[in-house]
Amino acid sequence: MDIKEIQNLIKFVAKSGASEVKLEMDDIKITIKTGSEEATTVQYAPMPAAQIPQVAAQAPAQVAEAAPAAATPAAPAAEDSKYITIKSPIIGTFYRKPAPDKPLFVEVGQTIAEGDVLCIIEAMKLFNEIESEVSGKVVKILVDDSSPVEFDQPLFLVDPS
Repeated sequence: MDIKEIQNLIKFVAKSGASEVKLEMDDIKITIKTGSEEATTVQYAPMPAAQIPQVAAQAPAQVAEAAPAAATPAAPAAEDSKYITIKSPIIGTFYRKPAPDKPLFVEVGQTIAEGDVLCIIEAMKLFNEIESEVSGKVVKILVDDSSPVEFDQPLFLVDPS
């Protein structure tokens, strides 16, 4: 496991809201803990000493970046109350198009009907099409393409009028 993979794991854990993740492989043990003090602790078993300080120094900065991003959506919630929120029915990876070379399922401003496919969420190598349960106009897409999503996480805002 290289530094990039560890950094991606730290980012994923920070976004997921999990309080602790333990990963044990043949020659490495990683424990990532996030707590109320807004810090991430990364503990390692045998690894070259030169790589440990580099990751440990970057971990608090990544948590600091994730904390303000989570706080900002609370302010626009009041003005978005007239819209219907379409939420994720499962945990997985959010995709806006069926394949890299295909067009997006929906765009902001597009009118959708009940039953239209809005996105795909990949969970355990299964690609689940998420269909709209309402008709209306897509006002906002709340998740970036290829991002991890949680159960009941808001994905789209739709104006039903």
